[in-house]
Amino acid sequence: MKKLIFTIFGCVALFAMTTTSVKAQNYKTGLGLGIDFGDGATLVGPSIRHHFSRNAALQGEVLFGGNSTILQAFLQYNAPISGAKGLDWYLGGGPSVQLYDGGSSFYLVPMVGLDYKFSGAPLALALDWRPRLYIGSNDSDFNAGRFGLGFRYTF
Repeated sequence: MKKLIFTIFGCVALFAMTTTSVKAQNYKTGLGLGIDFGDGATLVGPSIRHHFSRNAALQGEVLFGGNSTILQAFLQYNAPISGAKGLDWYLGGGPSVQLYDGGSSFYLVPMVGLDYKFSGAPLALALDWRPRLYIGSNDSDFNAGRFGLGFRYTF
């Protein structure tokens, strides 16, 4: 498990170091509210999304709900949707750690979604599908019914 976590964080660090130019994306950084909802508890908390290049972004969230705290980090590939100014699609994923009274759980979370930057306003809205794969010491579980919603101030 430790090897998997170090491998994931190593890949994220390498990706961030090799994609440092920012060209023509809708915004560089967005800070705001993240909501993770669907099967199970609804989770709410601060969210940040930073574009390292036109096609690369890193998103982090600290969410609260269901007597838990969730820490999530997602690496995303972004691309514009032709003919829809301000609208991007993205694909990515990353680790999620759930901390609760008496323990913790580790998940891998793939995602696919849409990100819209409002023209003339420093606001962005994102919606994604983010199923979760639980990885435990003796079992695993897949929850396909999870979604994310993000409201961000952009700069």
